[in-house]
Amino acid sequence: MAEIEVLRASVRAALDEGGGGNGVDVVGRVCRACVHLLPVDGAAVSVMVEAGHREIVYASDPVSTALAELQFSLGEGPCFEAYVNGGPVLVPDLVAEPPAAWPVFAAEAATQPVAALFTFPVQIGAVRVATLDTYRSTPGSLSPGELSTALRVADVAALALSGLRAGGGRWLDGDGRWLESAGMRFREVHQATGMLIAHLDLPASAALARLRAYAFGHGRPLLEVAGDVVAGRLRLDEEFGGDTP
Repeated sequence: MAEIEVLRASVRAALDEGGGGNGVDVVGRVCRACVHLLPVDGAAVSVMVEAGHREIVYASDPVSTALAELQFSLGEGPCFEAYVNGGPVLVPDLVAEPPAAWPVFAAEAATQPVAALFTFPVQIGAVRVATLDTYRSTPGSLSPGELSTALRVADVAALALSGLRAGGGRWLDGDGRWLESAGMRFREVHQATGMLIAHLDLPASAALARLRAYAFGHGRPLLEVAGDVVAGRLRLDEEFGGDTP
């Protein structure tokens, strides 16, 4: 498709300019193009290093942001499935056929103006580093041509992610490994997880699971709970020191 090649060329040209913050801006360009090229209402790209740790790079609209944050808070959803399995996750009718693999996310997502979800893994070389998450407000499947377009957009998203540079919102190095950045949306979640690891001698997955369980059990956003942990408003031994995550 000519439009995909135009997009790819524009991404390469923008990355060659090397402006500050340019990588994140170019990822945004890809998300907006995705909404234009496909029958979807929103798109987001989130980087991941393992199934439990992710960071939103760009979301095209508030619903895409809400879906991305909900998945991270719950630790389930199409982004995790696509990342782990390495293939597209296609949900043409979220209400009529909610996926059994992530029932809580499906139920919560249905409260948003979301009827269909299409998520695609993003790879830089052989390293799976991110997902391209899209949604639309009406049910229905992607045609074979639309699916092919989505996969090509995911490839361009990988090119855009490769342009994230230090000082411009850097999340990935050349090997696709996780890097801290002042602009990270979930910075305090990662900090709180580290505090639980150190204080309770837990593996990272168990520490993050305890944070998620506390937030879910108390009906609070994960970001808010993490902020309280980092600020010392929640006692690590009293609130998170149980025998199970």
